[in-house]
Amino acid sequence: MNKTILVVDDELDIRDLISYNLTREGFAVESAANGKEALAKLEKTPAALVILDIMMPEMDGFETCRAIRANPKTANTPVLFLTARHAEVDQVVSLELGGGDYVQKPV
Repeated sequence: MNKTILVVDDELDIRDLISYNLTREGFAVESAANGKEALAKLEKTPAALVILDIMMPEMDGFETCRAIRANPKTANTPVLFLTARHAEVDQVVSLELGGGDYVQKPV
């Protein structure tokens, strides 16, 4: 069973905190600072889950989720949005794009 989780957030402190806690629970963790980096990592290492921020440089979380769903290798990978955006429309869009859940920061 694949126990790798990819944490994608442009804030290093958040990536580190989430990665630390997931590692303590027995998961292997990869991290990326933006969507482009995340997609490159997913090509090399499949993930059981992607935890994805929306507001990131280079490629935001919505674009990243679209790309994950468009790639046959990653199309079925669960995506959990973890974001500081609180607008209802953002939650609706994330779920329409294939996100499995939407969690607002701070957690």
